[in-house]
Amino acid sequence: MINLLKKIFGLGPKADYAELVKKGAVILDVRSPGEYKQGHIKGSINTPLNDLSNHISKLKKDATIITCCASGMRSASAKSILKSNGFEHVYNGGGWSSLQNKI
Repeated sequence: MINLLKKIFGLGPKADYAELVKKGAVILDVRSPGEYKQGHIKGSINTPLNDLSNHISKLKKDATIITCCASGMRSASAKSILKSNGFEHVYNGGGWSSLQNKI
């Protein structure tokens, strides 16, 4: 029961985002193009959440992917979409500005 709650709320061991990026993780920013233009993590890929399903084939299933958005809500949804499509190494990085500070 505790493990289920941890999984639902994303609790448990924290990811070392800096290490993941150093090892080649892809940062997937799922905000709108307008939001992305106002600021983003250098090298990130912008694929809006509502278009993600149409662009999944452009991502490598064996890649490590860190999703981000403005607050963490859309990136959590993106993580779920990717996981349900067979991606195993997906992390919700939360808000892009906070993620940028972690890497």
